[in-house]
Amino acid sequence: MMRIFKGLLVIVLLLVVAAVGIWATGNTITVIAALYGPKKVWDLSKKAPEPDYASTSNWAAFPGENDMAQMVPTGLTSTEDGKAIDVFFIHPTGYMSGADWNSPMNPSSRTEENTMWMMANQASAFNGCCNIYAPRYREASIFRYLGAPEDIGAKAMDFAYADVVRAFEYYMAHHNHGRPFIIASHSQGSQHAFRLVKEKIDGTNLQASMVAAYIIGTRVTNAEAAELKLVKICDSANETGCIVHWATFGEGGSAPPGMDGLVCVNPLTWRRDGPRAEADLHQGGVPISGTFSVRIWGDEAAQGVEFKPLGAPLPKLTWAECKNGLLFVADQSSTVFKDFILPGKNYHGLDYPLFHMDIRKNVAERTSAYLQKALTDGAAPQPAK
Repeated sequence: MMRIFKGLLVIVLLLVVAAVGIWATGNTITVIAALYGPKKVWDLSKKAPEPDYASTSNWAAFPGENDMAQMVPTGLTSTEDGKAIDVFFIHPTGYMSGADWNSPMNPSSRTEENTMWMMANQASAFNGCCNIYAPRYREASIFRYLGAPEDIGAKAMDFAYADVVRAFEYYMAHHNHGRPFIIASHSQGSQHAFRLVKEKIDGTNLQASMVAAYIIGTRVTNAEAAELKLVKICDSANETGCIVHWATFGEGGSAPPGMDGLVCVNPLTWRRDGPRAEADLHQGGVPISGTFSVRIWGDEAAQGVEFKPLGAPLPKLTWAECKNGLLFVADQSSTVFKDFILPGKNYHGLDYPLFHMDIRKNVAERTSAYLQKALTDGAAPQPAK
């Protein structure tokens, strides 16, 4: 029995690694996919109905709703809606089931609880500056990254991206009202976000309204960024209209294959690459609330995850250094974040929580710079109604 348990634990760890960018390969992944994955066919009849973004039930975060994205770290003051800047947040993979290649968007499921986890521990970093809009979408299953046939993997991502586009276009048409916006995301969400910036914002009339894009924890390469028409990579704390990206590893960590040449913006200095930033600059991580389910077997029934209030910020926990396209940080194996360290000292699950206060402070600075320029130019945006 202990041997079986250890085997399952290894599988779970590999799946978590997969969830953060799918950097695990090998025969084990093939076995997992064969045992638990969807059939290797594309079946539209299994897809959930197209989400209606006129309904707030299809938004994981929406201004005026008491959702997890409104959580603030202990000691900080809760903020009100009606701000002059919006955030369009695209959450990462939470659908761990092999029932299909895309989430059925079941509101009473482990997937939904995972989405709530993302709102609490990721999207919440933006609630000090902005009104948060985070669409639920028919995200690609974790198995899209676990040996999926290339054509089916692409279809699963295209299917999910189509929802993201429709949500963004609905938001722009019905909720934005001319306000500046931030694009923010993580992991699978960041794959969709980069594509959204590339196809719908870069070089269009919307570009002037984009304060910045925090596209974190994926594989945005320098070569891909260079292909953008006008949007550049951020290289200071108050530069606007640019992209931020990093992928976090612990000190001495080893990068999986395929992670060469990534864009790295240091969240302690907000400079692209550059020298090591010492821990004195670290504004603080925030302890994680709730449990993220990585189980791929059994039904999708909700587990009754409890989300306690976010803890108090923990400043000066880490230095940070961009090296060979990756963001390396101090070892966190003896901190409150120790349970979220993945094999190879991969800190993907900490891309947001470890830098929560750094992000919170930076979006305040960056939006302030944007609004000041707008006032100078005579184009001050209107608060949300």
